[in-house]
Amino acid sequence: MPTFDPVRAFCKLAYNNALANRRLLHACAALKPGEFEAPRTSFFPSIKETLNHIITVDWFYVDGLEGGTLGYQAFEVEEPFDDIAALGAAQAEVDQRLTALCEALTPEKLVSIVKLHRGDRIQEERMEDVLAHLFQHQTHHRGQVHAMLAGTSVAPPQLDEFIVADDARFRGKELGELGWSEEKLIR
Repeated sequence: MPTFDPVRAFCKLAYNNALANRRLLHACAALKPGEFEAPRTSFFPSIKETLNHIITVDWFYVDGLEGGTLGYQAFEVEEPFDDIAALGAAQAEVDQRLTALCEALTPEKLVSIVKLHRGDRIQEERMEDVLAHLFQHQTHHRGQVHAMLAGTSVAPPQLDEFIVADDARFRGKELGELGWSEEKLIR
């Protein structure tokens, strides 16, 4: 009988996060001129603004999870990217950092305290809670971009077939492109 590994779920969420971001950004790269920044109905009023929000929040939390002190400097430029190619490259980089962080987790690290620099205060939270919050945040806003894509010339990509073993048939060649294997995902 397999033993319970509290780290395993966070690794799978990090892999899912990276693959979902990759798919979503690939779809957005195919948008017609003007669709990326066009006004839409959502929490942020465009695909561009939503994707920029996702990455700046990633910078904030991943830095804090790594023990950094970037804090609100992550948000100094509200929309750091005007084009999808540069945004995609930066998102892939921060996704790789988050995946590496999760791969290095231990049960002890999961309950360690993360210090998030919030300007006039330092917020202290358990690492497992910060990770869960970050993955929830990502899923929430990716869903908004997914919905906004439905009103464009590009079909929204499949984002939710990943976690269980039976989803292997939906992962395809992307795993290899990311340097992963099915064995890595099911460990």
